[in-house]
Amino acid sequence: MALDQKIYELRKDKLKQIEALGQSAYPYRYETTHSIPQILGEFSAKTAQDLESPKVNVSIAGRIMSIRVQGKAGFAHLQQDGKRLQIYVRLDFVGEKGFQLYKLLDIGDYIGVKGYLFRTRTNELTIHVEEITFLVKDLLPLPEKWHGLQDVETRYRRRYVDLTMNPEVREVFIKRAKVVQSMRHFLDAHGFVEVETPMMHPIAGGAVAKPFITHHNTLDVDLYLRIAPELYLKRLVVGGMDRVYEINRNFRNEGISTQHNPEFTMLEFYMAYADYRDMMDFTAQMLAQIAIDVNGTAMAHFNGQEVDFGNIQRLTMREAVIKFWPENAGPKPDMDDFSSAEKIAALVHRYNAANPHIPYDPTAPDGKTIAELFEFVAEPHLIQPTFIYDFPLAISPLSKNKREPEENANWVERFEIFAGGLEIGNAFSELNDPEEQRRRFEQQLSERARGDEEAHQMDEDYIRALSYGLPPTAGEGVGIDRLTMLLTDSRSIRDVILFPLLRPLNREEEEKIDVTEGSK
Repeated sequence: MALDQKIYELRKDKLKQIEALGQSAYPYRYETTHSIPQILGEFSAKTAQDLESPKVNVSIAGRIMSIRVQGKAGFAHLQQDGKRLQIYVRLDFVGEKGFQLYKLLDIGDYIGVKGYLFRTRTNELTIHVEEITFLVKDLLPLPEKWHGLQDVETRYRRRYVDLTMNPEVREVFIKRAKVVQSMRHFLDAHGFVEVETPMMHPIAGGAVAKPFITHHNTLDVDLYLRIAPELYLKRLVVGGMDRVYEINRNFRNEGISTQHNPEFTMLEFYMAYADYRDMMDFTAQMLAQIAIDVNGTAMAHFNGQEVDFGNIQRLTMREAVIKFWPENAGPKPDMDDFSSAEKIAALVHRYNAANPHIPYDPTAPDGKTIAELFEFVAEPHLIQPTFIYDFPLAISPLSKNKREPEENANWVERFEIFAGGLEIGNAFSELNDPEEQRRRFEQQLSERARGDEEAHQMDEDYIRALSYGLPPTAGEGVGIDRLTMLLTDSRSIRDVILFPLLRPLNREEEEKIDVTEGSK
């Protein structure tokens, strides 16, 4: 019999004994007067004398995280909302049955207690218990050692245990909730309306990504799980909703890494009568405010570095390549080095001669090669929050061309936001010329024919919507998961997603976790 199964049977037997004492095995509710955080917040500064007159009576509930019996008395710690409070149980206060119940309790059980507050000889704030109510038995043992597990996947698989054993993990998700709350408050205060758009699309669009495919039986049509809500949100702007946003779940059938999970959350918002420079200014204000709302300061600490959301730098993509060009790759490029396929190829060859290999396809559009150069040369150095703007047309099928005549043909008004070496947002002046949009989609179809599975598909209805008139508009998507990573100093996206996607384990692998991580 596996270790956990033995403990399970022993604790089931204890549960029967608890029922024999007149306690319900699974009661429906318990009346409390305070939460543990409330008691700690309100009474931690009170002295022993303060707590004696008048006596402070309380009723709380929580999970037992430590317990000991010393003759006819004992101490335990209850945990609730990540905070712990000591309780003191004596036979002559809780009675014979109450003390028998106490001796049948295990670490992990939930109980409710009524009593009054006092301070022990060591001055610890404690509840002197007068009544114990059993709430639920933990039939499986909490692990003795969980914090800092070498196999962190176990923590992700059993997040319910992770949250119990590691209060700091809970704090990450409290901060994540504050990120979303702050976003909503900021956008609502600036006249945006929150909306909901479909998560199943007949055409995968709004981003360059590989979708998940599903099928609707009644309509007998294939559908794609949303890779982005962009095209639906812009349809709403066409319809007269000048400022809209959606906090949306997206699904991309791509690799898993410390920065990528197939299911993730984004804020996407659109502002009519604005361009990408207006959006940069707006975003700088929003990110600084989110950081302040979450951490009390615009400064964040990530991966051993200070990141200042109150001071966002701005560089064009080409300027970033020039600025961070490595010394071992020869003289720094100038703007002319990005002007032809031959010169761009020469830059790639110079870089590759002494650095990690940039993949180079001579048949690819020049803009795509420039974007690859940026990714290798500059992106790892973007620790301080930075707007990287002016992107190649070849990788930006939904962006408006640069308004400057000399750059109009090959460059667009688009920016991405980087911080801590992570890309956390993407925005542009939205393309609103339906005929140009059709040409861009056709260009993307040729990329699909060339083998790019992530290239955009044709969307006739979206072109029809643009034909009704999309006003000048700026739009943006911000990755909530990655922003939360930065604001909580979390190194993996799976640390900020409660239930990240993981490879399923077989029964033998599951039992191995139980044996190695179980407690006595």
